[in-house]
Amino acid sequence: MTLTQLNAFVLVARLGSVKAAANALGVSEPAVSQALSALRKYLDDPLLTRGGPGMTLTPGGTRLLTIAAQMVSLGAEAESAVRSAKGAAQQLRLVAPSAIVEFITGPLADAFTARSLSSIEVSAGVSTTAEMGPLVSQRLADLAIGPYLGEDRSLGLASEPIFRCQLVVLTSPKSRMSGSPDQWPWLVDSAATDPGSDVSRMLRSIGVPEERLSVFPNQTAAWEAAVRGAGAAPGILHLAVHQLRRRELQVIDVPGRPFETCWYATTLAPERRSPAVGSLRHFLGTPEAMKLLRTPGAGMPASRFRPPVYVTIWS
Repeated sequence: MTLTQLNAFVLVARLGSVKAAANALGVSEPAVSQALSALRKYLDDPLLTRGGPGMTLTPGGTRLLTIAAQMVSLGAEAESAVRSAKGAAQQLRLVAPSAIVEFITGPLADAFTARSLSSIEVSAGVSTTAEMGPLVSQRLADLAIGPYLGEDRSLGLASEPIFRCQLVVLTSPKSRMSGSPDQWPWLVDSAATDPGSDVSRMLRSIGVPEERLSVFPNQTAAWEAAVRGAGAAPGILHLAVHQLRRRELQVIDVPGRPFETCWYATTLAPERRSPAVGSLRHFLGTPEAMKLLRTPGAGMPASRFRPPVYVTIWS
């Protein structure tokens, strides 16, 4: 029995499928299936069975889940302790929706690293809403910026508001959108494929069918298509400040918009998080961080995005 097998089991149990766990870990589905199969064989219990839309824990799997989660968390803590003893820079992993990673996390990470005199290194990766809680709970990520994640108390997370913003609809000033919004061509980034995202919830409230969506690799690409007059693009208002100032895009009226939303910072509960994570959480409340949250960068291509974790799973 290995920590990687336990980790695979916990994520499949938390996320509901092998595919979702593989996506969260950044590995192939066969790798997760192999790790889960080895653990089942070792413990002589199926642990998880397919039932309805997801996976159902067996009685043995139910008892194992809490213990396995603690063991994986302790493993991550042990790795961090050894790195610290060797004088290596502490590594913090931040996860967020695609637009936040594209525009915000890079400047935040650079500023925090400089403040820590490079004793802490921060990397950032894109994650879906469903993945964020389990990743932070299992110490596969240290902090999540995005929606509120405190509903599931079993994960032991602290989710606190840090920034309020507006989700609006943008088009080219030259574009003339006709008909009802549910018939428009919509230009979206990958967040629209995440059922828990603000963009997805907004589109559902408007009644936009899936066939009206064109999904682009990132927010910048979707907005560039909107500038060319290809359709309407949802987006966080202050992230589009450069396009609005250049009058390449404009905010248009859609019933029920703008969509008020809030970004939360989610970590383990204060008594469980490391001093480095506590420092990062404190930094997010400083005037320097608030300025970076309000003033986005120019955006980055999808090829610059890092996955939230790099994990090799073996049997």
